[in-house]
Amino acid sequence: MGIILKIKGSRIPAVFFSSDMSVWLKGYIFVDRNRVEKHLYYGLAILAVLFVIVGLTRALWGYREKETEVMKEQTIFPEKETEEETAAEAEAENSSIRVLLMTDGHRNTVHPGVTLSSDSGFVVSYGEETEECESGAELSIAPDDVRFEKGIIRIQAKEGKVTIKSMNRGYGNPSYEGVIELRTSAEGVIVINELPLESYLCGVVPSEMPAAYELEALKAQAVCARSYAYQHVKDYAYPEYEAHVDDSETYQVYNNSKPRDSAAQAVSDTAGEVVRLNGEVVSTYYYSTSCGKTTSVQAWGTKESEANCYLQSVDVKGEEGDYEKELPWYRWEADVPIQTMSNLVGLNTGVDVGTLDSIEVVEAGPGGVALKIEAKGSKGSVTVETENKIRRALGGEGYIIRTQDGAETDSRALLPSAFFTVEKAGDLFVIKGGGFGHGIGMSQNGANEMAKCGKNYKEILTLFYQGVTVGP
Repeated sequence: MGIILKIKGSRIPAVFFSSDMSVWLKGYIFVDRNRVEKHLYYGLAILAVLFVIVGLTRALWGYREKETEVMKEQTIFPEKETEEETAAEAEAENSSIRVLLMTDGHRNTVHPGVTLSSDSGFVVSYGEETEECESGAELSIAPDDVRFEKGIIRIQAKEGKVTIKSMNRGYGNPSYEGVIELRTSAEGVIVINELPLESYLCGVVPSEMPAAYELEALKAQAVCARSYAYQHVKDYAYPEYEAHVDDSETYQVYNNSKPRDSAAQAVSDTAGEVVRLNGEVVSTYYYSTSCGKTTSVQAWGTKESEANCYLQSVDVKGEEGDYEKELPWYRWEADVPIQTMSNLVGLNTGVDVGTLDSIEVVEAGPGGVALKIEAKGSKGSVTVETENKIRRALGGEGYIIRTQDGAETDSRALLPSAFFTVEKAGDLFVIKGGGFGHGIGMSQNGANEMAKCGKNYKEILTLFYQGVTVGP
């Protein structure tokens, strides 16, 4: 609407704005010429103030809008991070491992044939084809099976596990989660079990440590087994079959004992936890029983370094002394006829030393482990270094070993440990030793005794592995 004000004097043009400053109207204001200059200055000043107010209002509104968007982004960003972290954790927990399944007694990698079954039935796939087998049905696969013409054969239970009836383990015919993969070779059939890593650990823990052990000891074993597995899934031990490990003691014994709830709980309670040194997952070596001390990698002829400094010699004892002092293999002894030992040393070292005159530990390492021995005989001498070779040189069939509880057992391929002394007494070599195993890393029986004394799995692990952290 136009507005004209008739006032004494001349008229001048003017512009009128609506309250929101978005609509303007043209008109005229009649003013007294004598008062024009004064009113003009006042009008311009008011107009300038209005423009400033409008500009500030719009700027403030825009800033608030921008601030709101930033706040929204800041609110969303942590959620994105959480989703990414959750995905990464899920991926780690759900990572798979491929295990080469060996023949009975872990004697060979190639099977003459395989027979499988499942209580729920299973699906067989090869190439682009699939077959279904009903519940309880058996499937036998020979090296020349026509299915191999289409490629690798993969078998998975409809529910539960697949049982391999052509194999035997410590509890009978073993059953496996995940997929059973079969490959043919000139010698026979290769069998691989592909399954989630955490499920794999449920088969390792009871096979490597008695399931009746204390839960905290089983949890320590689970973390060790997981750390070991994490190290080995980085590469294939059997690249020709794309297998990370096999199921023997060369890596970790897998599914040789029946699954146990206690072992599964230990795996579940420590899900995703590993042993780290400076943020890196380390190799967590373990063995059966200590002599009250552990040793370092010097026992294997390896130079100590920053990378393996967590494997040090430590005292495995508490306030009341050595944790394992009451266990049978804490101390042991063997009286070996001179001729028997002479034959074994010659056979095991490939050096005919004749009839032995002496055996001497000429160099000992951390914890008292034998690093070098010298055996002298009527035809010469031989020097043996590193714990495994020393134990093998003095091991073999033909004599009896007595544990400190009075029990007797036949000698084996390896001396129980390299923590020993040896003396000649008449027509015998008397070997007195302690512990069972290589002595590097965690003593499993030591872990169990510590758990009995109230130590938790992290306390156990940080004793045997110095300077490490335990967690995801």
